[in-house]
Amino acid sequence: MHQFSHAWIDFDGIRDAFMREKNSDYFENSRRATYLHRDYARHNPSGYDGYGEGLWGLSAGDGPGNFRAKIERRPRKFSGYAARGAPFGPDDGTIAPWSYLASLPFAPEICLPALRHLRERHPEVVDSFRVPSGFNPTLANRRKFGPSGWISDAHYGLDQGIVVLMIENHRSRLIWDLMRSSPHIRRGLCKAGFSGGWLSEPADPKDRAE
Repeated sequence: MHQFSHAWIDFDGIRDAFMREKNSDYFENSRRATYLHRDYARHNPSGYDGYGEGLWGLSAGDGPGNFRAKIERRPRKFSGYAARGAPFGPDDGTIAPWSYLASLPFAPEICLPALRHLRERHPEVVDSFRVPSGFNPTLANRRKFGPSGWISDAHYGLDQGIVVLMIENHRSRLIWDLMRSSPHIRRGLCKAGFSGGWLSEPADPKDRAE
């Protein structure tokens, strides 16, 4: 959920008191969190199917349902809707595939390969250029699920919206530049204690170019 404010505000280089104390900013914090999710999946401490370099990303969303099953002699507990997360969970093997695109501006070097991996290994998850709330490859070919396991039949505006916004921020910075040019946004950020970075530059993009 830390990603959603980034859809509107470019936090790269601006800091409030908390981040000045940490000698960082919220953009860097989210970049590291993106890598943490990838690394968590590579280590795969709970041994879920499919997790790895190209398949990662946990977030709040749908799940296959509240039930228990023994898979390859290992007892598993699955959930319905849950606020999943890494590295401390909860985690039931359900991936939020939209998280790659929602993380695109932070770490395109790992997000784009993950998207390609999803299309190559789990093409049924990508439906008409949309990605579902979640899918669980640990349930592949079980309980009447297909080769990619359980796939949510929901495409929520919350998920799809941040995907569109973050793709555009990665592509052209359109939303970020619009927000940067707003005196109300600048004033609000300054009142909230943010300073430095682009807040120290002229508001008009043409003025910055000159």
